[in-house]
Amino acid sequence: MQPETFSYDNKIVRYFTYATIVWGAVGMLVGVIAAFQIFLPAANHGLPWLTFGRLRPLHTNAVIFAFVGNGIFMGVYYSLQRLCKARMFSDTLSYLHFWGWQLIILLAAITLPLGLTTSKEYAELEWPIDILIAVVWVIFAINMFGTIIRRRERHMYVAIWFYIATVVTVALLHIVNSIEIPVSLFKSYPVYAGVQDALVQWWYGHNAVAFFLTTPYLGLMYYFIPKMSGRPVFSYRLSIIHFWALIFIYIWAGPHHLLYTALPDWAQSLGTVFSIMLIAPSWGGMINGLLTLRGAWDKVREDPTLKFMVVAVTAYGMATFEGPMLSIKSVNAISHYTSWTIAHVHVGALGWNGLLTFGVLYWLIPRLFSTQLHSRKLANAHFWISTLGIVFYAVPMYFAGWTEGLLWKQFNDVGMLQYPNFLEIVAQITPMYAIRAFGGTLYLIGVFIMGYNLIKTARSGKAVDNEPAQAPALVPHVEEKFNLKDGYGHRWLESKPVRFMLLSLVAVAIGGLVEIIPTFLVKSNIPTIAAVNPYTPLEIEGRDIYIREGCNNCHSQMVRPFRSETERYGEYSKVGEFVYDHPFLWGSKRTGPDLHRVGGKYPDAWHYQHMEDPTSMSPGSIMPPYPWLLTAKVNTAHIKSKISALRSIGVPYAAGYEEQALTDMQQQGNAIAKRLEESKIVVNWDDEIVALIAYLQRLGTDIKVGAQAAP
Repeated sequence: MQPETFSYDNKIVRYFTYATIVWGAVGMLVGVIAAFQIFLPAANHGLPWLTFGRLRPLHTNAVIFAFVGNGIFMGVYYSLQRLCKARMFSDTLSYLHFWGWQLIILLAAITLPLGLTTSKEYAELEWPIDILIAVVWVIFAINMFGTIIRRRERHMYVAIWFYIATVVTVALLHIVNSIEIPVSLFKSYPVYAGVQDALVQWWYGHNAVAFFLTTPYLGLMYYFIPKMSGRPVFSYRLSIIHFWALIFIYIWAGPHHLLYTALPDWAQSLGTVFSIMLIAPSWGGMINGLLTLRGAWDKVREDPTLKFMVVAVTAYGMATFEGPMLSIKSVNAISHYTSWTIAHVHVGALGWNGLLTFGVLYWLIPRLFSTQLHSRKLANAHFWISTLGIVFYAVPMYFAGWTEGLLWKQFNDVGMLQYPNFLEIVAQITPMYAIRAFGGTLYLIGVFIMGYNLIKTARSGKAVDNEPAQAPALVPHVEEKFNLKDGYGHRWLESKPVRFMLLSLVAVAIGGLVEIIPTFLVKSNIPTIAAVNPYTPLEIEGRDIYIREGCNNCHSQMVRPFRSETERYGEYSKVGEFVYDHPFLWGSKRTGPDLHRVGGKYPDAWHYQHMEDPTSMSPGSIMPPYPWLLTAKVNTAHIKSKISALRSIGVPYAAGYEEQALTDMQQQGNAIAKRLEESKIVVNWDDEIVALIAYLQRLGTDIKVGAQAAP
């Protein structure tokens, strides 16, 4: 058959390449600023939008969806065209995808510092942006599957398998986790409550790591390591086992983020078992990646791109071994809520995603501009600075995590907590925070070195936007026969992209359905407590302020059933206490103490002064001050809509209560203002600090020890 002439669209690859570099620098810069604020809270300069609670989600979103997201699209748009021997299905869809994704990032960069957030980790963006994400993702999916359908290669290479799994699973995760009731243009409540919301969120959160930070990067690994090394993938059959085992098992592991919480035990156990099983496919992939370099290890000494790739794959192996270990309940009892988890996450993010992206950029840019890399020395310098940055970041965080986990549980000889004051332990690890910030700064310096090197590279060449190529068309009406002897029949499936996609969807859907559906349908999973009532209108406003300021980034609301926690905080948390929590606010890190039983622990005046200047009530505190809460007014315009929205998703407010809500809010606010006046503090009932105090004083007060669960 005569070869057909066509061209690859390199221009869209260049666009995503630029976006990867720019957003990577921005996201990591925000991370460094946040890292310094942890031990220098005054570094926010009294600005609400520059405070840690608002910067932290900006940092995670910028790194995950802006840096890594653009890195994924950069690699997919380059490799997919060549693996399919076809130009992208539609240039229009390609650029709609690019500009749509950048618009999402820009909206995130504006709304998150303004405190417009859902509070759900890695899913903080509000509902209009969620809809935009879904639309842009569908555009990407149509463009990708259209390209695969029009391919000139009969069999889909392993990298494409991982791209397919990414597209279908991310769509599933995003849609299910983002079902919410709008209250206003930038405020919504999730339809799920309490433990159900927690399960759905961490099914999403864990698998966002799996199918956004892992599977597409495994696809890039399977494409770029053979290209860089000039060696074929080590084992085709290991690739098959790696792919199917990974996507099937990964989806079950989400509940390991909720061990020892109010989540039913059976779901926790499933999360633990499948997390441990996950070691096998993860390491199968790592081994397949590293052994692809067999016979080419000498190139690693000379080629900086391969250095980045080798350390990236090694970091993947480290992170995917440590993750299952952290899901063992006895280990999790010490590690959860500590800096240990932060170290674990950043070994994966900085090592696996960061270094692999850098390796691809160094390999790709010279080819996009038909030139040579400007400086190998600078690339090597970047490699060593990045590696040192990871070491200086991770090691102190591991040390801090072990310190926190052990000292929180330490009892003295007479059976009392050795460190009853939480701040005593914070003081022990503050130097570790400073070293972590130094490590992050090193890593960021490396990114700027790379930017300089790649700009010089690009300027020395000329962009080739339409790269000519030739390949024979796919012979039509030639059916691949199913043959178990030839690759266990998998080659037949590799020629059927639609069936491959549907089978991938089934593989990832099973775990989620088995874990989520019983939690919603079996009533005994969520026993109600008669004493637990919906929040008052003022408490709703206070809770929304708590969410806006990102308090859940540093404080948990989940007292686990350990003696060390019940001694420190009070009665352990019950599942029935959260049935009206839209969203749940259990948190994932305790930079400060747990707050679930803080209600009634301190007088109103203590909270007022603590928010004005935390060190006045807690000497040595590293919490930033929130002086704007003392003067800002509660926006009461939406309280009716909030009551109505919450009732529609199951919170039992009486019909017509909307009309009474403002009056009740005023009465409760006046009562708090009167109590504060006794301490010579003058406030108005509608000051934001009053609403926040109302919410904090409510926390954990619904039940007393011995309260009976409803039948």
